[in-house]
Amino acid sequence: MTTVPDPEDLTARARIRDAAMRHIGEHGFERATIRGIAETAGVSLGLVRHHFGSKQALREACDEHLMKTIRRLNRQAADDPYGAGLNPAAVMGPYQPYLARALTEGWAAPLFDEMVDLGEGWIVEADKSRPDPPDVDARSRSTMIAAMALSATVLRQHVERGLGVDLTSPEGQVKLMRVLVDLYSHPLLSLEEAAEARKALDRGATA
Repeated sequence: MTTVPDPEDLTARARIRDAAMRHIGEHGFERATIRGIAETAGVSLGLVRHHFGSKQALREACDEHLMKTIRRLNRQAADDPYGAGLNPAAVMGPYQPYLARALTEGWAAPLFDEMVDLGEGWIVEADKSRPDPPDVDARSRSTMIAAMALSATVLRQHVERGLGVDLTSPEGQVKLMRVLVDLYSHPLLSLEEAAEARKALDRGATA
């Protein structure tokens, strides 16, 4: 599947935004400056201020771009559930340092919530064919899935070392998908073991 570029990505505004993501990813939001971002983008300080006004507004534009990218990946996954031609790691790879900063510095709330919202829809649909009733609500489960998925971005160098492959390469994408398919298709607990675990949790809650 061929991804159609966002028309905005061809503009000077988008080039400044991408430079800001690189600069913030390297230095962090607090240490980043409008002047430094302008230098990274190769444009004047005035042009950055003209398009965005402030560092905060520029960061919000960066976050919105990431959310648009995640929505696009979600639509592609819906159209192609088994991921042929879809490599989220490659698409998100250039944004990895920025995303890691956003998550560890604590200002990725809109992005995180967007992933939870999208994931919740998938879980609600999957629950319709689930053999046992869920013990917790769909949003709680989606929250933890989003956290685990994003942790692979923050820990990418360690994940790649463990898997022995570059996640942005075709080989890395195939291996990652195989690992996820195996994990999701073979639960670590049987239904009986899960029931016993819930009973233990209930006993602990009432102790």
